Amino acid sequence: MSELEHLLPVQNMCGEIPNWVPEKKAVYWSDFDGRKFYRYYPGTGKYECDDLVLMIGGWGRRKQGGWITSTEKGIAFWDEDTLEFEILADPEKDNDNITYGDGAVDRDGRFLVGTMDFVTFDAPNSTLYSYYPDGILKKLDDGFALSNGIGFSPDGTVLYFTDMFHRRIVAYDYNRSTGHVSGKRTFTVIPEEKGYPDGLIVDSCGYVWSCHWGGSLITRYTPDGGIDRTVELPVPNVACCAFCGEDLTDLYITTAWKGLSGQGRKDYPLSGDVFRLKTDIQGLLEPKFAG
Repeated sequence: MSELEHLLPVQNMCGEIPNWVPEKKAVYWSDFDGRKFYRYYPGTGKYECDDLVLMIGGWGRRKQGGWITSTEKGIAFWDEDTLEFEILADPEKDNDNITYGDGAVDRDGRFLVGTMDFVTFDAPNSTLYSYYPDGILKKLDDGFALSNGIGFSPDGTVLYFTDMFHRRIVAYDYNRSTGHVSGKRTFTVIPEEKGYPDGLIVDSCGYVWSCHWGGSLITRYTPDGGIDRTVELPVPNVACCAFCGEDLTDLYITTAWKGLSGQGRKDYPLSGDVFRLKTDIQGLLEPKFAG
């Protein structure tokens, strides 16, 4: 792997969910707390930024065009041209403390999303949902302490899910025909000194990359949960990463200054910026929502 590159001084409060959009030849990501979304064009080095009326915690492209997103108001379609949202489902609407965080599309076009308690982050009351292309919403599991990164094995039969404040990533057997989960087990537990697991992706070899909030690093895990390698960053809160670019070999990393004190921001002035790491590892293009 190359030297880590400090790419964009965007100072996101909480940079999230980088996603390669081949049609645009651009990297998309959001600033969750800042209610903004970004497009970066590697070919020119330019980027664009637009304001949002809702926080976007997770998203996926749609086969019909546009995006499906997880927002503070529920699961929604989003049009990047008009910046308008169409709320589809909000199963937690009666709980003002709950919002929707990371989301990902499975290999068969369903959208999975987890919830989080914005008041008591470490309360074990977060839930994992699946939104089907026909509009049906199903609860897959609950009891998490802030849902976070979601990813699938290359063949789509294993689901990885981040239970952030329990400091663990769990794995499930995933039935591609039904979207049901079974065989829940602990994939890995993060030591306290390494922070909390945050964003998660899976590469084309089936290895799992997990970002460490408060840990200043990314860990690449083997499919059986062993540590393959780590990438250190010059900021504490590493939020998300994704393989982007024409060959899907450039790792884009979003970070956050959220949670840092005034002195912390002085000590880590690059917090909230975007980094890039050129690798010899290929990622996977994220599937499209089938609805």
